[in-house]
Amino acid sequence: MNTEWNEHGEQPEPQSAVRAPRLGILVSGLIGVLALAAALAVGHFIAAFIGPNASPYLAVGNGAIDRTPLALKNYAVETFGTYDKLVLLSGMAVVMIGAAAIAGLLSRRTPVPGLILILLFGVVGVIAVYNRPDLGPIALLAPVASLVVGVGVFGWLHKEAIALSQAKQNVVPNSSVEESEIAGSEEGGELVEKVVPQHEFSSPNRRRFLFASTGVAVGAGVAGLAGQVISSSRDAESSRAAVGKLIPARSAPAIPADADFAKLGTPTFITPNNKFYRVDTALIVPQVTTDAWRLKIHGMVDREITFDYSDIRNRPLVERTITMTCVSNEVGGPYISTSNFIGVDLADLLNEAGIKQGAEQMFSTSVDGWNSGTPVSAALDPNRGAMLAIGMNGEPLPIEHGFPARLVVPGLYGYVSATKWVTDIEITTWKARTAYWLKRGWGEQAPIKTESRIDSPSGFANAKAGKVRVSGIAWAQHTGIQKVEVRVDKGAWQPTQLSTEVNKDTWRMWWTEIEVPKGEHQVFVRATDQAGYAQTDQRAGTVPDGATGWHSLSVSAS
Repeated sequence: MNTEWNEHGEQPEPQSAVRAPRLGILVSGLIGVLALAAALAVGHFIAAFIGPNASPYLAVGNGAIDRTPLALKNYAVETFGTYDKLVLLSGMAVVMIGAAAIAGLLSRRTPVPGLILILLFGVVGVIAVYNRPDLGPIALLAPVASLVVGVGVFGWLHKEAIALSQAKQNVVPNSSVEESEIAGSEEGGELVEKVVPQHEFSSPNRRRFLFASTGVAVGAGVAGLAGQVISSSRDAESSRAAVGKLIPARSAPAIPADADFAKLGTPTFITPNNKFYRVDTALIVPQVTTDAWRLKIHGMVDREITFDYSDIRNRPLVERTITMTCVSNEVGGPYISTSNFIGVDLADLLNEAGIKQGAEQMFSTSVDGWNSGTPVSAALDPNRGAMLAIGMNGEPLPIEHGFPARLVVPGLYGYVSATKWVTDIEITTWKARTAYWLKRGWGEQAPIKTESRIDSPSGFANAKAGKVRVSGIAWAQHTGIQKVEVRVDKGAWQPTQLSTEVNKDTWRMWWTEIEVPKGEHQVFVRATDQAGYAQTDQRAGTVPDGATGWHSLSVSAS
């Protein structure tokens, strides 16, 4: 074969050279998104047989929660309240869709960049599931399958799209390209390719890509839906309904009619179950049936004991009226509620196991792996009345509040006293085990601080000058409220009317009328507890052991 050389003694580029086709932006982005959908759907489907947290999507979300800086986590709770997890999941979805689309766009000529990104994301999913404390090695099947499917679908769809693009442009191997199909011309000293498009491209290629992409979308939808249906088949709601009405052997005293001033703007004394505050780290509410639930007590005990639900349900039940407060509650915040909890004395269960000398901490673990550390002294104190609760306000615990069983230790913030879906209690020392929030800088003992809140009028309210009614709540659980005072601007403190005290472990309502002259004014409230401590005016954030400061609001009088 004769070879031509140019004047410089170099072999020139063949005029018939044609670059590989490049996928369109929409098609390449779609390939990445469809591969993501297929991967997540398969992972969700397999996780339905293992445990919801084995889903790579949820495992990564839980990992993100665990590693979120404390300040950002507090901001999310304060800003979005109980919707913080929905916001996180939605944000994750947007980021993942964007990343998948970018993986496709980087692979318009070759699938290699996209496959590398998919592998990286797959490895993150595997690591997230591996690090879940509530899952065993078998749970890795879900993220591994997700990774394999993501890579396979991306490569397959990319291949089909390239074939379609080749058919559209009538691109064939260089050796078979005729000069009539590709013409070369000199423009500015450079060879310009001119590909003659084929107007009647291969319809079978187009159909194959459409069928492939549609099949992936439908398959992902079916797999995701099937996973959800299978997970729902183990829904705890039917198990909860089968428990029936809980009738305590020792009922709490009846709530007096003047225990609240709801008609004057305070909350009702008892918080309805559907309005009880919820703050936890669970991305999805654990679904635990009474048949599957067990509580193991072990560690520094004389004998290891495991209870099932019937062991607890068939004991004489006690009912106690208790106000719970979240340590994330800012001054004037909403994370405080009161319920009639039904269950058994926690001290009885611990004493049956036999607590050894030197034990300091009751390290409790939820079914989803979250853990908490409670002072053993508080759990055993007969005057405190710590409970393993199985009911709220006459009903079995709502699913989102810990069904089948949770801990309730009055007088301590929830992060050390209120493990929901509790399944394990280890008696140990503070040095031996460090609980979830203690690792993040929160306090060890966590007694609830004396605080108060104005509920009515609302902030920036408009009122007529003169007498203005003000009402709200105050709390100092396990100590009790002695008095509540209010003042306008820097005026004198004025007493308020307190509601009847139900017990020292519950909140107390107050109200009064104050004289407000015309203009803009600030109304303050402070409480004094029964130990004589007057609530401080020094503002402090929630970290490390609860917020402090006087709550205030602005009133405009005319």
